Amino acid sequence: MKLIKVIRDSDVRGGFPDRPVEQERAASRAIVFDGEKKVALLHATKKHYHKLPGGGIEKGETIEAALDRELFEEIGCAVKNVRELGQIEEYRNQWALHQVSYCFLADLNGEKGAPHLEKDEIEDGFEPVWLSLGDAIKILETETDIADYEGRFIQMRDLAFLKAATQI
Repeated sequence: MKLIKVIRDSDVRGGFPDRPVEQERAASRAIVFDGEKKVALLHATKKHYHKLPGGGIEKGETIEAALDRELFEEIGCAVKNVRELGQIEEYRNQWALHQVSYCFLADLNGEKGAPHLEKDEIEDGFEPVWLSLGDAIKILETETDIADYEGRFIQMRDLAFLKAATQI
């Protein structure tokens, strides 16, 4: 899959000094289009940022299976016409973490459903919203003062994915 970007602590406000990677994480994400060409974002209302639906790939799980599971959990939807967009690598020094996110473009398959959020996602106030691709980009571009360390990486990563989608 095509590498879109590498994000390091030096790229985000309030980054931590370099340290060796102690853990690896892979994640699967998607820009999901509905019939009106709107895309799904999750609004983390308590942390004041938006993100693409998706998450970690569990042991023994394929990238595609993780994507289906995460989309069902976070936006309550199934997808079709899944196609590769690219990947982004993140080096989060605070946690000595190297994360690779694989991102796809996909179309909604059927109706929009209710999310089935995990406890931490509920605590962060995750709410799905559907916006035009342009509006999704504008929202992430305005979220430049995110206090949450992880949120700063998410904003930079998902903005890069959304902008890459405009080139397809």
